[in-house]
Amino acid sequence: MTQARLTRSRPTLSCIVPCYNEAASLALLLPRLCEVLAQCASQWEIILVDDGSTDGTALLLQGWARSSGFVVLHLSRNFGKEAALSAGLQAAAGEVVVMMDADLQHSPELIAEFVARWQAGADVAYAVREHRGDESAFKRLGSRWFYALVNAADRFEVPAGAGDFRLMDRKVVDALLALPERNRFMKGLYAWVGFKSVAVPYMPQPRAHGQSHFNLFRLVSLSLDALTAFTTWPLRAVSVAGFVFATLALAYGAWLALSYLVWGNDVSGWTTIVVSLMLFVGIQLISVGILGEYIGRIFEEVKRRPLYIVEQQLGQGLNRQVKGLASDGASVKAGQP
Repeated sequence: MTQARLTRSRPTLSCIVPCYNEAASLALLLPRLCEVLAQCASQWEIILVDDGSTDGTALLLQGWARSSGFVVLHLSRNFGKEAALSAGLQAAAGEVVVMMDADLQHSPELIAEFVARWQAGADVAYAVREHRGDESAFKRLGSRWFYALVNAADRFEVPAGAGDFRLMDRKVVDALLALPERNRFMKGLYAWVGFKSVAVPYMPQPRAHGQSHFNLFRLVSLSLDALTAFTTWPLRAVSVAGFVFATLALAYGAWLALSYLVWGNDVSGWTTIVVSLMLFVGIQLISVGILGEYIGRIFEEVKRRPLYIVEQQLGQGLNRQVKGLASDGASVKAGQP
C-alpha cells in the first residue's frame, strides 16, 4: 500500500467546511481554498455544511453552489459542529477527505503538506498546535486537565493540541461512518479508529471575523460528552470513594466506642452528626450526578434519533450524494452514522 501511494498521482479530494454564521470569513476562505485544492488534487469538491446559520451564510453558499465542485448541505437547524462534520463525511466522495474550520484559523496552504504525508504512506495527517502561548492561563490549565482525564483509561491517546483540521484516507472515513453512537466526540473517534497517523505542527491564525462560538458552557458540555463517551473512571472513582469513606466511618466509630469504654469520654452530639450527614449527603448527590450523566447518554443512544437532518442539498461534487437525498434538495434526509 505504501509503495502504491509513492507512485500514485494526486488524489481526488473532498474538503468539508462546517459553517455557522461565518459569511464574512467564507468570502475570504473559499477563493484561497480553490487555489490550494487545484494544486493538490486531481479532482476535488468542497462540501459546505450550513449548521443552521442565522446571518448571510446561507445566501452566500447558494451562490457558491452554482460553481463546479461545490456541494452545500443546509441542515434544518443548528445540530452542532460534531453533527455537521458527520454530515460532511457522509457526503464526501474523495479518496482523501480534509476537514477544516471556516474562520480562517486553519490555513488552507497546510493541505498540501497533508497530501504529501498521505502520499508518503500515512492514513491520517492532522494539525497539532506547536504551543498554547496565545491562550489564557485558565484555558491552558483546563486543556491540560481535560486531556489528562480523557487519556486516563490508557486504551488509546487523544493527542493534546490536535483538532478537527486533518486529512483522512477513505478507509478511515468509512471506519468513522460505521460507528453507531450518537454522542460523537470527534477528536476521540479519530483516535479510537486508529490507523497510521502523523502530526503536522502549526499555529492557528487569528479569526478573520467575529468571535468563537464555543463559550465556557459549551466547552464544559463537550468535555463531559468526551469523558462519558470514552472513559468509565468516574464510575470507578465513585466506588473507590465509597469504599474509602465507609472505611473511615467504621474506623471513626470504632475510635469513639473505644474512647468511651476506656477513658469515659462523652461522644460529641449534634455537631458531629450534622457535619457527617452533610458530608455524606453531598458525596451521595455527586455520585448520583455522575451516574445520571452516564444514564443520560444511554437514554440519548437508545432513542436512536438521527444525528442531523439535511433540509436541502445544492451543487454538484464528485458524483456522490448524501444517501437518500434527491440532488435537487427536494427531500429531507435524516443522518444516521
